[in-house]
Amino acid sequence: MTEKPISRRRFLKSSALGGTAAVGATLAAPAVLAQAPVTLKMQSSWPASDIFQEMAAQYVQRVQEMSNNRIKIDLLPAGAVVGAFQVQDACHDGTIDAAHTVPVYWYGKNKAASLFGTGPVFGGDANQMIAWLYHGGGQEFYRELTQDILGLNIVGFLSFGMPAQPLGWFKGEITDAAQLQGLKYRTVGLAADLFQSMGAAVSQLPGGEIVPAMERGVIDGFEFNNPTSDMRFGAQDVAKNYMLASYHQASESFEYIFNRDTFEGLDPDLQAILKYGVEAAHLANYSLAMQQYSADLQKLQTESGVNVKRTPDSVLKAQLEAWDKILPPLMEDPYFKKVVDSQKAWCERVVYYSLLNAPDYQLAYQHYFPDKI
Repeated sequence: MTEKPISRRRFLKSSALGGTAAVGATLAAPAVLAQAPVTLKMQSSWPASDIFQEMAAQYVQRVQEMSNNRIKIDLLPAGAVVGAFQVQDACHDGTIDAAHTVPVYWYGKNKAASLFGTGPVFGGDANQMIAWLYHGGGQEFYRELTQDILGLNIVGFLSFGMPAQPLGWFKGEITDAAQLQGLKYRTVGLAADLFQSMGAAVSQLPGGEIVPAMERGVIDGFEFNNPTSDMRFGAQDVAKNYMLASYHQASESFEYIFNRDTFEGLDPDLQAILKYGVEAAHLANYSLAMQQYSADLQKLQTESGVNVKRTPDSVLKAQLEAWDKILPPLMEDPYFKKVVDSQKAWCERVVYYSLLNAPDYQLAYQHYFPDKI
């Protein structure tokens, strides 16, 4: 460097050539290193028209954007590959890569599945039970059931604390628990055990089969989940009495399941995006639910002439007594017992805080809207 000073022109020329070479190397690298996006085939348990399919799509959108489209999810409705209740088996054997469903749809394999969405009510609401999944040991209990007890080749995550599900749709208003005696009623999971103990004749049907069954007289009453789904099914066309509030499914969550081999074969950051995308979808789903459920309940009343009533406390109390009746034999199973004990201990502490801390929101609502309720 000291022997031959570099001229300014020579420096700029060599720099330009070097820069061109560097740019060429940079541009060439992606052609060598780039990987095709991972495409996952995900089927839901919902008809294409249901709001739950929209909620699954919210998850898909977030995953694809967070991964910069390194993950693409082909979201399919119920029946596209397998039936609504068969998505877990299809994930297990690799027929599909992923599913969007609810645990209660496979409770026939083990009744404890219902504890992750439609179990007994100890005072906790849906979001408090989501918190149990994340901080009370619920996620590990879920993993133990799916992988250790049932031996399923899946990985799963849960989110979206659904609002308590209505008692349902009936030809006449329900004013007394005695009216459930002999009633042909559609529900799923442990709620089937609950209503059977209350004297109902229960049928467990996928969502798309409910209204046709009501039209044919196969059932006399039913519940599915929420005003939006119910309205889109055409519930208002086969019944005009809609009873809100019930303890049969007071807390439920969506289940996102993946074929375990497929999931664990992904890069760690993509696994994290699939996992934590579930948390992101939780807020998106809840926000959409608050907007749509309330708007559609209003439409059912004003446009479809539906008689919307709150289930009487006497019926709710009868449901709690029915839970007390069906739980003891179920808790003879050690796994079922330890999950219920965990939930009960969680609610004793968490709901205690919540009830003492929360003001009476109904009091405030009635202060400003005195003629609504």
